[in-house]
Order: sequence, then C-alpha cells, then structure tokens
Amino acid sequence: MTTEQESHHELSITRHIAAPPDKVWNMMTDHIEQWWCPKPWRAEFETLERRAGGVSNCTMYGPDGEVHPHPGLVLAWEEGRRFALTDAIVGDLEPAGPFMLGIWEIEADNGGTRYTATARHWTKEAEAQHREMGFEEGWKACADQLATLCEN
Repeated sequence: MTTEQESHHELSITRHIAAPPDKVWNMMTDHIEQWWCPKPWRAEFETLERRAGGVSNCTMYGPDGEVHPHPGLVLAWEEGRRFALTDAIVGDLEPAGPFMLGIWEIEADNGGTRYTATARHWTKEAEAQHREMGFEEGWKACADQLATLCEN
C-alpha cells in the first residue's frame, strides 16, 4: 500500500512480514546490504553508526557499472523499533543539498511484523522526482527482499 502525506511530501510502503519483530530488526540492521536496494543493484555500507547523530555512508552499485554514493547522517536509532537517515547533513555537520529523510520502522502485527518505510521530502518537486524514479516499485522490491530474508 502506498500513501502520501501532503504536509511532509511523503511516500510510504507498508508490508506484513511473517516473522517476529526481533528477527526482522536483526535482518534490517545486521544484514542491511542484502535488502537495501532492488536487485540487480547492490549496496555497501562503509559506515552505519547505530546512534542518533551517527554517520551513514552507503554506496549503491548498478549492474551497468553505475556508482551512487549516499553519504548522510543517522537522525534516529531506536533499537528494535526504527531508524531514520538523511542526506541533508554529511561529514562533520555539513549541510548538503537534501533530497529526503528516510524512516524505516517495525512493530508487532498479527503474529508477525508490520514494516513501514517512509521517504519525506523537502519539496513537492523532490517527492515527484522520487515517485518518477520508481519509488513504489523500488521500495516494494526492497520490502520483498527483506521479507524473503526474514521468512526463510
């Protein structure tokens, strides 16, 4: 299901995962590179400091040699519940041209886990750009990859 929140220029994906929250959290955080971007792309986290204010440096690699670095900052890290990252701040609190604030959260749901991934954008133009880039298909694919890891 995809929803929008006009006030936050928000795009969101929600999925039920047939696994307990502790297992989903473990896969979300300890195996993040296995589900973070849709295959055949792959992600490498050079740094992911699990605390608010921590550094997040990820590079995504495409099947045709594409290389997309994604430096950022961890805004929130609530163990077992959610984490949030942004590209608006990089390095030693240096402002960057922001695209989004991402929030990944889980909660117990019907004997499994409700997973929600949300992208909030500074402008409606950035939200539209993300949608046109394939937000729904891409983030659904990531949710499916995470579910497969958790349910096996």
